[in-house]
Amino acid sequence: MSRIAETFRKLKQNGSGAFMPFVTAGDPNLATTADLLRGLDRAGCHLCEIGFPFSDPIADGPVIQESFNRALAGGVRVGGIFEMVQAVSGELTMPLVAMVSYSIVFRQGLAGFVRQAADAGFAGLIVPDLPVQESEGLATACRERGLDLIQLITPTTSHERARQIVESASGFIYYVSVAGVTGERRSLPTDLADNIAWLRTLTELPICVGFGVGEPEQARQLSAISDGVIVGSAIVRRMEQLSGTPAEDGEGISELAAWCGEFVRAVKRSGRAGPDAGTPG
Repeated sequence: MSRIAETFRKLKQNGSGAFMPFVTAGDPNLATTADLLRGLDRAGCHLCEIGFPFSDPIADGPVIQESFNRALAGGVRVGGIFEMVQAVSGELTMPLVAMVSYSIVFRQGLAGFVRQAADAGFAGLIVPDLPVQESEGLATACRERGLDLIQLITPTTSHERARQIVESASGFIYYVSVAGVTGERRSLPTDLADNIAWLRTLTELPICVGFGVGEPEQARQLSAISDGVIVGSAIVRRMEQLSGTPAEDGEGISELAAWCGEFVRAVKRSGRAGPDAGTPG
């Protein structure tokens, strides 16, 4: 059983959903990213996505795009990210997932990138711009190194394509709650519960919801119909606000980690609501 699968197994036993923050590697620098990972782990976050900065991301909104630009302008590179993760991963209980463009993976070589990811301590990869019909090579490389290759499904994914995706996925399914790019929304789609319920007829993999989630109350509502909640832009925006403030001495990071702890508490539940549970508003 993979580290990610084991994490979801334990959460299910404990009657809890997963809270999964997203952070941009190297924004504002890799040392601060490492400190943030430690803080998120202490706050009880269950998994964490680490975004590899890329100049032309496929689905990231302006908040994450700008964080990528800041990290790249600061000189962050793939090798440095792996070194940072390798230095900190042994201290963490939460599995780490790399969110990375296929262009980066391809330039490093599939086997080479996966080897470096596994050696650094990553538990899985999300490659949002890799079509499922072209993913077998990377999926094979991941299996050989014990990593999960997590696949995305969106509201516009056809039923036929969704079936193909769940057959090739491992770890969990990343369900994109809204069509479009990442970013906080005031409300979530009214058909979200129905869409997740349909996906459950296709797979026993955990289903985690991302895009648009920015408040603990939204996470609480989503935890009734999903297995996990992913929050990215809201965290990245707060990190930007900390730049040049006490983030450098740990105070700002502690405050951000404490805020993420509110999400951890929000996704805890005494029992799973069925797929017909109320739709988040």
